[in-house]
Amino acid sequence: MIVRALSEAEPFTTADGSTIRELLGLPTAPVRNQSLAEATLEPGQATQRHYHAETEEIYYLVEGSGVMEVEGERREVSPGDAVLIPPGAWHQIAAGGERLRFLCSCAPAYRHEDTFFD
Repeated sequence: MIVRALSEAEPFTTADGSTIRELLGLPTAPVRNQSLAEATLEPGQATQRHYHAETEEIYYLVEGSGVMEVEGERREVSPGDAVLIPPGAWHQIAAGGERLRFLCSCAPAYRHEDTFFD
């Protein structure tokens, strides 16, 4: 059994600009089909607009609020909201006036090489 505490996960900055702590993913566990990470954005910060060619993502907001954009459609998001991001969909999330914290589930597992920008 593999159990990994959030406190054991070292933070790093992804290619899109968010701070990530990977809980279970390719570099941290013998996962085959998915990954789970916690992402944070400071007040007013946004990820760089991007897409993933292969990866389907789900964001689940746990703290703060902000604006999510998927393929040009914008919506305010807050704790308890889950957002589906299909493969190939351009997307960006921006924090409002407080820190934004969300879980990011990816299938297949997140890889920097699958992240593309304008």
